[in-house]
Amino acid sequence: MTTNDLPPFRADHVGSLLRPAKLLAAREDRAAGRISPEELRAVEDEAVREVVAMQAEVGLRSATDGEFRRTSWHMDFIYRLGGIGQSDESIKVRFRNADGQLEFSTAALHVDGPVRLRETIFADDFTFLSSVAGDVVVPKLTIPSPSMVHYRGGPAALDPAVYPDEDLFWADLSEAYAQQVGAVAQLGCRYLQLDDTSLAYLNDPAQRAVLAARGDDAEHQHLRYIKQINTALAGRPDGLRVTTHMCRGNFRSSWAAEGGYDFVAEALFSELAVDGFFLEYDDARSGSFAPLRFVPPGKQVVLGLITTKRGELESKDDIKRRIDEAAKYVPLEQLCLSPQCGFSSTVEGNTLTYDEQVAKLALIVEIAAEVWD
Repeated sequence: MTTNDLPPFRADHVGSLLRPAKLLAAREDRAAGRISPEELRAVEDEAVREVVAMQAEVGLRSATDGEFRRTSWHMDFIYRLGGIGQSDESIKVRFRNADGQLEFSTAALHVDGPVRLRETIFADDFTFLSSVAGDVVVPKLTIPSPSMVHYRGGPAALDPAVYPDEDLFWADLSEAYAQQVGAVAQLGCRYLQLDDTSLAYLNDPAQRAVLAARGDDAEHQHLRYIKQINTALAGRPDGLRVTTHMCRGNFRSSWAAEGGYDFVAEALFSELAVDGFFLEYDDARSGSFAPLRFVPPGKQVVLGLITTKRGELESKDDIKRRIDEAAKYVPLEQLCLSPQCGFSSTVEGNTLTYDEQVAKLALIVEIAAEVWD
């Protein structure tokens, strides 16, 4: 069995990487007005060059820019869509970790105009990444899926004067995403990932209860999300590989939801029109591999068996045993390996060191070579 020629690759990763100290310092300097936007961009460019080189050196076949130019994995994108802005209200998300709980508070979004793609979002970022990647690694672009726009605020986030009918909102949002997909393909993107915590959160009964309380049809929400993602991807050009990544929250080594993929699995795996699924499987809260029985031939499953939430390095033998377990439900040739999430979904990053991050990526490459080569 050989490595994949097309993404997702046998050894892959989700996207975000720990921000280097000099980049964090430059962001603080820019926020305080001590440096110009151009000076910050120069620091970002240098950091991206270094992190792409690191990904190539450990043996990965794809590379991201680590999401170094973003504050968070999703909102930097969402707020650049026309018609979407910050609300005066805030959203509080409760995260959990081994030591207890922590709370993350952020501005809510509000849809107060027709949703439009005003520009190709992250165009300059991807163009730079592509120039750095060259022919050595495949440049991968990560963006939040369309469902994240809805999950963040629900129907209450829509101005009824703009969208008296939620179907009109969905039509505009999917069209904006379709334009974005086509535009990044024109820039040369051949590997696009739609990050989507909502489809994982919906497996948690507690999360569905929250949605039901705000007026959503929580029991069928995933069907709407799958439909709209498919609409956004319907016209994607040949040669563009698309994956989705689903996790249960990732903020400073903490999570927000629990539960296996059972609730969404049949519809998700059989209907979502992507080439591969990045799935969180680093501990018991992710459930069993049994839902993978719904994955059809031709789809890749990227097993997120390596945690990004702590620095201890996993045992090769343990990971190989887990791959064998998953292969009872999906043929081995359809499986790949990755971390369970990004290392820095927000600018703060998870609680591990740069060297621990690199060791985990190298371990993934080593295990993949031993299992599939």
